[in-house]
Amino acid sequence: MSTTAHALAKPHLNIGAIGHASHGKTALTAAIVETLGGRRAGRAPEAVRRDGTTDITRVAYETDTRRYTHIDLPGHADLVEDMVAGAARLDGAILVVSAPDGVMPQTAEHVLLARQVGVDHVVVALNKADAADDEPADLVEREVRELLTAHGYGGATTPVVRVSALRALEGDPRWTASVEALLDAADTYVPIPTRSVDAPFLLPVESALTVAGRGTAVAGAVERGTVRVGDRVQLLGPGLETVVTALETSGTPVESAGAGDDVALFLPGLPAGVLSRGHTVAAPGSVTPGRRFTARVQLLSAREGGRTAPIATGRRPRFLLRTAGVAGGVDLGGSAGNGTARPGETVSMTVELDRAVPLEPGLGFAVREDGRTVGAGTVTALL
Repeated sequence: MSTTAHALAKPHLNIGAIGHASHGKTALTAAIVETLGGRRAGRAPEAVRRDGTTDITRVAYETDTRRYTHIDLPGHADLVEDMVAGAARLDGAILVVSAPDGVMPQTAEHVLLARQVGVDHVVVALNKADAADDEPADLVEREVRELLTAHGYGGATTPVVRVSALRALEGDPRWTASVEALLDAADTYVPIPTRSVDAPFLLPVESALTVAGRGTAVAGAVERGTVRVGDRVQLLGPGLETVVTALETSGTPVESAGAGDDVALFLPGLPAGVLSRGHTVAAPGSVTPGRRFTARVQLLSAREGGRTAPIATGRRPRFLLRTAGVAGGVDLGGSAGNGTARPGETVSMTVELDRAVPLEPGLGFAVREDGRTVGAGTVTALL
């Protein structure tokens, strides 16, 4: 078997680094690639450099048993929408927590959001462990396990590996081994996902860019189904249909892509700007977008960074669903439409979005208001 064929025979998973902005996600991503001798994957066509380390970066690497697409998700508070969109496609996550600093507000927010959008398995990289004594690091580890338990993860059984990304990048054998131990933990703890390859094709659009001579390049992860060169697809949002003329994964041309694959689709004949993040590409006739649904929503307390005052019927927060961010009105019931709910409560509500998006029971979402996450919920029924 050729090296390429052997690599493709390994199961593929999407994994992401989540956590507070300054806790070392980008350094850990680099340390993993350096340690494994992996290669950097092709970026989505629109990838843009932002200030600091808030750029979304994708890299591809292999362990002995698996292939990973690794997404370095932004931790900056202003880029939570990017984080949610990236987390919605993950099979597992590496929660990066600085051993000297411990759990920060964004650490907790990322754990909540990852849980809500369906990331069921997390391993913890207790980073900068070379700069923390054992006793403080033990306290931080307990704090992280309590946080994970509070959000429905197996806090007691979650692997927590003490690493130093920077020392590993310097080639220190002890800390290079710690990065290897972290990946061993991911191989062991994060299960191989069951892909919905037989369902109708659906891809939430993360980005779109007009490429001279090739049409519009649409990047994202296939949520379900399979797409092939020559397939006809429907563009939900613009309300158009077109044909897939080419496919690429990690910058390599392929004939088909299936559920879980990070892919760029090339679509001809579209006006510039007609497709953008938040739209959806799907098999024709397979999805009917909707605006109204009922949901079960956990409202964050003020201590968790949520609202300080009750929320009432008529509020219009922003809902993050897959890659889309859409404003919508909230109805909490109650007589004469005066229902309210306090921060910290879990409530049922009816939501009417400003525009239609693909919805289905079980779809997780985040609720944002005034630049902060105030709740996280799950669609229970479509109206």
